[in-house]
Amino acid sequence: MFAVSNIITCLIAAGAFALGMASYVTAGLIPLIEQDFAVTTALAAQLVTAFTLAYAIGSPIMVALLPTHRQRAGLLAMLALFVVSNALSAMAPNMITLMVLRAVAGLSAGTYLALGIAAASRLALDHQRGRTIAIIMGGMASGTVLGVPAGLWLANQLGWQAALWLISLIGAVALLGLMRWLPALSPVAQSSIKQKLGILKDGHVVRLLSISLLAAVASLGLYTFMAPLIRAYTAQSVMPFLWVWGVGGVLGSFLVGSLADRFTNMQITTGIMALLGLSLIALPLALSLNSWLGLLPVVIWGAVGWALQVPQNSALMTTRESNGDGHLAVALNESALYLGSALGAGTGGVWLSLGWPVWGLAVGAGVLGLFGLGVCSFGVSRKSALPTRA
Repeated sequence: MFAVSNIITCLIAAGAFALGMASYVTAGLIPLIEQDFAVTTALAAQLVTAFTLAYAIGSPIMVALLPTHRQRAGLLAMLALFVVSNALSAMAPNMITLMVLRAVAGLSAGTYLALGIAAASRLALDHQRGRTIAIIMGGMASGTVLGVPAGLWLANQLGWQAALWLISLIGAVALLGLMRWLPALSPVAQSSIKQKLGILKDGHVVRLLSISLLAAVASLGLYTFMAPLIRAYTAQSVMPFLWVWGVGGVLGSFLVGSLADRFTNMQITTGIMALLGLSLIALPLALSLNSWLGLLPVVIWGAVGWALQVPQNSALMTTRESNGDGHLAVALNESALYLGSALGAGTGGVWLSLGWPVWGLAVGAGVLGLFGLGVCSFGVSRKSALPTRA
């Protein structure tokens, strides 16, 4: 069972790799798509909006509606829908069809990730749950950092459709593997929609979601303004900073797994939020001293920003597992991330439109990270942290 659970985890991570690609590659395909369909950049950019909104809003609803006693079927169905929607996107005859298909891809992607983390966690040994989630999140981070550039290169050679075909192919390989290896999952407690909504009354869940929201506003929100922040201090290309941030994210996602099974989730989250806040506040100072020195806080920022979701998802699964809605808690966590990213980007845009200094974005983001550290401390002081593994 141990060996099989490892295979399953890797297959779910492969699907997460495809998901990471699908989440971010569309932004790079916009110039090719607008040229192909003769549409404006503004309209083509709504493909990203369609995917992210469906992911953030639709996936928790879908997870709540899926029968809890058919989670294996639900996971396979969502991955199959993801594969098909990306393949059909590559064959879309017009912009409207493509927009709808990107929304379907976002909906299925978010639902698949939540169900996949829940399934892998239930199959893993207790002392390896953190490592299991780390592998899946590492797969998603790798899809963003490694898969997106590969997809964009392929798109520039063969057309934007090629990137979507690659995503579909990777997802199909994961699907076939899971159809072969994923066993039937033991049924969990069934509950009505009203009972499932009760998850939002769980104070510990709300605190965990608040931490994810604050971290996303700080980390993903500031990432939107990486270019203007770097260019305020140096004329060098922003690409090395983007790559270092991404490499840090991959390393952080994988390496945090070894810590997740040795320390409590709240201990790891507290350390991560402290490092996130301090690295963001230190970034403008480091850049002002030497542009290359700025790479150090950037790699720390990327590592802890991505690593955070391992203890967060593990804590949410542990908190709600007995209620049978751990997968719903994970879906809500993903929604908090996308919402936080949107809030951070929107707030940053207003900040810059008012003519305020760009370094203030980094400092403000760092302060939010430290505020999230306060939320962690509040949870511990109220004795609401999870027992032992939490």
